[in-house]
Amino acid sequence: MRILLIASAFNSLTQRVHTELRERGHTVAVELALGDEPVRAAVNRTDPELVICPMLTRAIPEDVWSTRTVLIVHPGPKGDRGPSSLDWAIHEDAERWGVTVLQAVQEMDAGPIWASVDFTVERCGKSELYRSEVADAAVDAVLSAVQRYEGRLFTPEPLDYAAPDVRGSLRPYHTQEFRRIDWAEDDTATVLRKLRSADSQPGVLDELYGREYFLHGGHPEDRLRGATPGAVIATRDGAICRATVDGAVWIPQLRPRRTPGGPATFKLPAATVLREHLTVREVPLSPARAAGSPTWSEIRYRESDGVGYLEFAFPSGAMSTDQCRRLLAAYQEAVDRPTSVLVLGPPRDFFSNGIHLNVIEAAPFPALESWDNINAMDDLVEAILTTTDKLTVSALAGNAAAGGLMLAIAADEVWCRDSAVLNPHYRLMGLHGSEYWTYTLPRRVGAEQAERLTSAALPVGTAEAQRLGLVDRTQGGSAAEFRRWVSREAARLAGSAELTGRLVEKKRRRAEDEETRPLAEYRAEELRQMHRNFYGAGEPYHELRRAFVHKVCPVRTPEHLTVPAGPYA
Repeated sequence: MRILLIASAFNSLTQRVHTELRERGHTVAVELALGDEPVRAAVNRTDPELVICPMLTRAIPEDVWSTRTVLIVHPGPKGDRGPSSLDWAIHEDAERWGVTVLQAVQEMDAGPIWASVDFTVERCGKSELYRSEVADAAVDAVLSAVQRYEGRLFTPEPLDYAAPDVRGSLRPYHTQEFRRIDWAEDDTATVLRKLRSADSQPGVLDELYGREYFLHGGHPEDRLRGATPGAVIATRDGAICRATVDGAVWIPQLRPRRTPGGPATFKLPAATVLREHLTVREVPLSPARAAGSPTWSEIRYRESDGVGYLEFAFPSGAMSTDQCRRLLAAYQEAVDRPTSVLVLGPPRDFFSNGIHLNVIEAAPFPALESWDNINAMDDLVEAILTTTDKLTVSALAGNAAAGGLMLAIAADEVWCRDSAVLNPHYRLMGLHGSEYWTYTLPRRVGAEQAERLTSAALPVGTAEAQRLGLVDRTQGGSAAEFRRWVSREAARLAGSAELTGRLVEKKRRRAEDEETRPLAEYRAEELRQMHRNFYGAGEPYHELRRAFVHKVCPVRTPEHLTVPAGPYA
């Protein structure tokens, strides 16, 4: 079918729906919901057989939904209505929630139901839940609704609050009134629910050192305690630890509240934002110690059955210069361990999205910070590429993009949860890209496909990625099931009879590739292009980065999205 996706943003869920529909043979175009007239024009231009709205914050024009079938993806169970569904689910500690696909009508979220899929609410932040369990349920519901629409025999179910399976209700917008933390009264569990229900947006408004900030992210602390609830008692790798009435929590990021007439603000590492006020001690934690502790840490390392697991989880998948250097140090320690296989990647959510644009934007000299950040990424990738005494595996439980995906494909094998979305391109940020991609990407998919992937700037689903050779293996199931599968397969690889031969072949090929063209030449050429992107007159990178960081609304849908994309070959 010809399907038009109308969305408020081409976010992770919209991209996932885009790839899943194309994988099933549909032709898909995208229009951002930037106003009624552009939406009408897109409908007229593409003449879709079906309109799907994976993520929408404004109403579809009546003359569209009244003449076309328009399906809305709502992140709530049957009967749930309102703009803050997931916020309420986490805030109220729901064990089960759902995603409902319903038909657009005059009243928001009240149309006939085409599909609904429930899921277990994991104890994590809203954005992580959205990209994992919510996205999985949403795709299942969308595909079911599309199949029913194609069959022409299904009658959507009217919303009936008397029905036993309709358990949702109309809820108000989740304002700061509901999010406010009472540090003198709220226990740790309550504080964490409030933080997690707002971790990406809008954050929890609070006061520190006489100024208001939005708190982003929340993680438990197992040992540290403070005499005064709400007080900052420690820092670790850019995060702050605050005392609660019965424990403490880690908060990785802060965003200053914008002052009237002042500049726009954005999320940054919490300790960076508060650096002029902090007098508390830094409490470091090694990756090995972190692996056995429930406290917060961005990097963990553990071993099992001859396999090392280097796990890292950075907010939004962005990796600053400091984070890259810490991960490189942890990688070098892991390489020195007596294991034969090393698995890289977090147990859930993003693998990596590359350099940290927010930290770069806040730097006194963004071009210089960009340069330092990309070199730190390159150092990390080079260390992986030149490891010849172990087999390295990148395990992608979630999405990866730009330099973060190139970091992943530096490993010998790439294993991917089949719900991940991959974006192997840099051009939307006005960058040539580095991370040795000009060596690794053509080596995996060939020069022609490498050119297509980096220029098309469209998301790639894992099934297509495997056909291309971008990834080696895919596996379904939840994030936890994927991790268990990774552990079994990695242990099997470590104990396999062919492991020694593979390591010998790996070392031989690396030497042969180095003789043909040294890695240093790939890096030098990529960095020459990147230097021009960072420092050259008229280069679009700084403007594009600023728009991304400050969430500037585009004035039109990018052309590469509006062109209908056909089924994968």
